Amino acid sequence: MSDDARTASSGADATRHRLAAVAHDWAAAMVSNDPARIADFMADEWVIVSESGISTRAQFLSHVESGDLTHSAFRLVGEPRIRVHGDSAVLTARVTNTAHYKGERFDADEWTTDVFVQRDDRWLCVLSHITTAAGT
Repeated sequence: MSDDARTASSGADATRHRLAAVAHDWAAAMVSNDPARIADFMADEWVIVSESGISTRAQFLSHVESGDLTHSAFRLVGEPRIRVHGDSAVLTARVTNTAHYKGERFDADEWTTDVFVQRDDRWLCVLSHITTAAGT
């Protein structure tokens, strides 16, 4: 392997490690139930796609801010699959979480795909897509 290839490979590994850390930090932010802390991981145009449709960043954060949506557990299961494409990256992981929406408890086991973009030396999520894991 040439020195240039080793450097590129080392840089890609560092980026994947950084994105994995971002994913774990975002999970911790979700359990904090602090809308400002959660928002730090989202680009302004972030949306989430789920079985109920598309929700915007403002809609999601307003549920957290009102206390209607809280999380008491949120963790990645195993190591995420991360593919970097220049200043964009796709992170796919299995996530388990316990949420409460308007007082009703929901335990979820989901696959999530997050699309990140690099802006000002930070990785911000622009899109999250969740789907229930099979067998749950």
